[in-house]
Amino acid sequence: MDYPRYAEIMIQEQLLSRDITDTRVLRAMKEIPRHSFVPSASLRQAYGDFPLPIGSGQTISQPYMVAYMTQVLSLEGSEKVMEIGTGSGYQTAILSLLAREVYTLEILASLAEKAKKTIQALGLKNIHYRIGDGYQGWVDEAPFDGIIVTAACTEIPPPLVQQLHTGAVMVLPLGRPSDIQELVIVRKEPEGASVKKLMDVRFVPLRRKSSKM
Repeated sequence: MDYPRYAEIMIQEQLLSRDITDTRVLRAMKEIPRHSFVPSASLRQAYGDFPLPIGSGQTISQPYMVAYMTQVLSLEGSEKVMEIGTGSGYQTAILSLLAREVYTLEILASLAEKAKKTIQALGLKNIHYRIGDGYQGWVDEAPFDGIIVTAACTEIPPPLVQQLHTGAVMVLPLGRPSDIQELVIVRKEPEGASVKKLMDVRFVPLRRKSSKM
């Protein structure tokens, strides 16, 4: 397949035609080969405008959602960011081109190990990996200049808010797995945290160590 052509179509029809205007985000979405992060059975759909299953009940988000959530962080290149839910590693790779350091957590070891191999094959080296409960974050590396959560939470995790720099933001889907969720941006303020709704979304639920899902 002519993957570069499909990537260009993705940029033009799914991102530029909507509200993705950050040139750095657009460049990263073009540079990272999305097809490297999807199962072989889904290669022909790799650049489609929809999420795809990656195994273990998880998905790789649609390109637009990856770009949108990344754009919300307003990264300039000097930031230290944390990602909750490594998944396929696609969002991780995008972040690595836009931030100084990326810290990514995944509770499923099989997904984390596969994502790490895929990312390392692309030569991306500013990424730090951990297998564990993303709800708790990465305390010994806090604070962060931005946090992105790629699975739905039923509440805003207090540990993650605590691990933000004052003035920094976190973007996450909020709501129950069976319902339409809200993508929100949480900004840590000196007096607390402010929350703003961005759009309705549908994500797989955030897995916890105590979860039976």
